[in-house]
Amino acid sequence: MKALKSLGTQIYAMRYQLKIEVSLKPGHSDPEGETTARLLNELGYKVETVNVSKVYSIFLEAESRKEAEMKAEEMCKRLLANPTKDNYSFVIEEEK
Repeated sequence: MKALKSLGTQIYAMRYQLKIEVSLKPGHSDPEGETTARLLNELGYKVETVNVSKVYSIFLEAESRKEAEMKAEEMCKRLLANPTKDNYSFVIEEEK
């Protein structure tokens, strides 16, 4: 926990770990997943489909869990996910 000064009062920021997963919406082409599925089948694995997603592990400081959630949502909308083709989800854990 880190103390922050704010107009003469102390606000304590907590450290959170965000796990943000970004994946393609259904109906969008996933060339990496298709290639991986094909190669796994060539290696003898009976694979129907492979879906590729990205997972971001982010550590940040926030005054509350609610603020950490708001920041995670904002990061997804502003940079990590394309709303036209991507879905995203996140998990937030407070570091102990």
